[in-house]
Amino acid sequence: MRKYASIIASLALLAVAGYVAVQQKNRETAVTADREKPPGPGAFSPGADCARLPQFLGRLKIPQPVLIDLSQKRYTGIALHYGRNYEETLHPEVWEKYEHFGTYALNGQGDIYLSPTPFISVRPGTFELQKNIYKLDSKTGALSAFMHFDDVRPSANNPYGVISLAYDCEDRTLWVSAIDETDYQNQKGVIYQVDPETKEIRQRIEGFDALTVLLLPTGSGKFLLAGSARDNALYAYAIAEGMASSRPVKLLELPVAQERIRKIRIAGKNHLELQTIPFSYTLLAQSTTRDRTYYDAKWDASASRWKLEKRE
Repeated sequence: MRKYASIIASLALLAVAGYVAVQQKNRETAVTADREKPPGPGAFSPGADCARLPQFLGRLKIPQPVLIDLSQKRYTGIALHYGRNYEETLHPEVWEKYEHFGTYALNGQGDIYLSPTPFISVRPGTFELQKNIYKLDSKTGALSAFMHFDDVRPSANNPYGVISLAYDCEDRTLWVSAIDETDYQNQKGVIYQVDPETKEIRQRIEGFDALTVLLLPTGSGKFLLAGSARDNALYAYAIAEGMASSRPVKLLELPVAQERIRKIRIAGKNHLELQTIPFSYTLLAQSTTRDRTYYDAKWDASASRWKLEKRE
């Protein structure tokens, strides 16, 4: 037995050494993964916004403020309300040509970029309309299809295509989300970064269904916020040198599993306003206003975390 004692001791030492090596490797892997994980937003303020109202409003002597209305309650397409209590409305019939819009973004010249949305029912041309970004020209007031996406393919199973957009005042690009082709098993959404001057696609982020997007400059850098169409969470992509990270950081979750963030607004310092809807890739939730809920999401710098409060 003694002659095996040294062998057993050696094997024991090798086992211990192996365990230590595995643990060290695991720690190194965890550290590396942590380093590769994109940072989340920190403190932020509303900041300066380059957005300007269309120039044709001045020619028509329409006073500010002006409310841009995409609600589809009374008017198809886009309507501009102004005057006392916004009782006056500018809505040429030609603005109904492309049916319904979901979100908009203004640039520094007053052009309005618009994303489409199917509304209540699907018509023969509905799917084709979901493949474009639209633009209301600042100088002329002409509404046209601005950019077509050949790889956006809505269908009867999922009628949504291009669904949201945001304009980056710093580098003058558009961030555009599309959620077509997603099914119950797979998330196939794409976020595009587009140069409006050349209509070149600078970047594609695949595999994420963003129901809404918003640019957020913060003390720790610039981020693209994305409300998920698949779950009840808000995510953030870090942007460095004009490019977004390939994967996002989850910032917070809504208290109701069926809720989805449809709109995000910077409401103040360290303060976001979230508008939510029930969403399941069908038309009913998108058109039902009574089911919308509002939350205040506030960044607590002292605790380095987000706090969420429902508005009553």
